Order: sequence, then structure tokens, then C-alpha cells
Amino acid sequence: MNILVVNGPNLNFLGKREPDIYGKHSYHDLVNFLLAYGELNKHFIEVYQSNSEGEIIDIIQNNYHRFDGLVINPGAYTHYSYAIYDCIKSIPLPTVETHLSDIKNREPFRAISVIEPACIGQVYGKGFNSYIEAIKLLQDKGEQK
Repeated sequence: MNILVVNGPNLNFLGKREPDIYGKHSYHDLVNFLLAYGELNKHFIEVYQSNSEGEIIDIIQNNYHRFDGLVINPGAYTHYSYAIYDCIKSIPLPTVETHLSDIKNREPFRAISVIEPACIGQVYGKGFNSYIEAIKLLQDKGEQK
């Protein structure tokens, strides 16, 4: 599979930002982890990150046609970006929302996702492995076709 991974605000600060919640590994470590997983499992994975809502939408709109699925960690945009929701709804890619932390057992606002209804699934609370489970959901969806 060809998989587009898009990360939202503050993911570039992994390892610096609240390591007790998000872990001590850096964003670079996450990217390398995903690329290594892709290579090992014969997936082409391309990873992007932006702190800007409009840029996230541009990344998705400008690249979706080259991929079989989208994994998105929208960061804080999870809770209020109907623009990203609309973007996901407008593309013909199965999409899985993912989060490193357990968003259901943190501050109450984090449990609400306006993105989730646009996706085929949501994976959270498993650190870097949240992304792997998201990729596996996309793979299962692809095999059902």
C-alpha cells in the first residue's frame, strides 16, 4: 500500500513536549519508525507535519491521488477543525485518525473528535504503535475490496 501520514500541530515537538504523556522519543524517531515499518512490510509511506490547518489541508488535497490510504494525527485540530473533516470527506481515501496518547482518558475536551466521523477508524493511546494499528486498519480495508 501507499500510505500518506499527516501530523498536526506540536507533533514536531515530540520528546520535548510533555514527555510523560507523549514519550521521550523525537518526531524524527517517529518518522524513522514509520518508514522502517513501511519498508519491512512493503508499504510506501510518506510523512508530513504542519502546525497550520490550511497547510494540512493543502498536503492532503495535493497528494491524496498518489495514495491508497491516509493516517492522520490532527493534534489539537481533532477537537474543532471542521475544515479538516470536510477535506477528508472530499477525498476518496480510507482514513484513520490516530493519537499517541489516550485521548479518552485525559482532559474532557480531548475525548471529542470532530474528525472521527470522516474516518473508517480511530486508534489512540498506544504511542508510536497507534500509527501501526492505523496502517493495519487501512490494509484490512484494502484487502476487503
